[in-house]
Amino acid sequence: MHQYKKSFSDSKTINKYGVDITLYGMNDPTVNVVYEDVKDGHFEEFLNIISTITWFIIEGSGTFVINDEKIPVASKDIISVPPNHRIHYFGNMKMILISTPAYDQTNERHIRDVKKEESPYFKK
Repeated sequence: MHQYKKSFSDSKTINKYGVDITLYGMNDPTVNVVYEDVKDGHFEEFLNIISTITWFIIEGSGTFVINDEKIPVASKDIISVPPNHRIHYFGNMKMILISTPAYDQTNERHIRDVKKEESPYFKK
């Protein structure tokens, strides 16, 4: 393995509130890079008290809900959320998430679980 390269196959993927998240072990306290594969949405409203979280939408489309404001997004859009703003999102998207400074779970606050029925894309 090359010291400057982090491979998808060498990274750990977890599922968090409906999103497959691949964590690239960069070992850098200033930044995290994460790949997200979203099928329906991230069904947790949360905030981070320290980090700015930035998403680059690679493909697909959806809706981010930031402090109750609904923001439609599509391929090649960027959403950047400063600390202490409530976040959740819906849609079918592949995204890169960048967290600065690096993600630390002690800085994340769970606000509430989000119901799938809240999604503008929910089909009964």
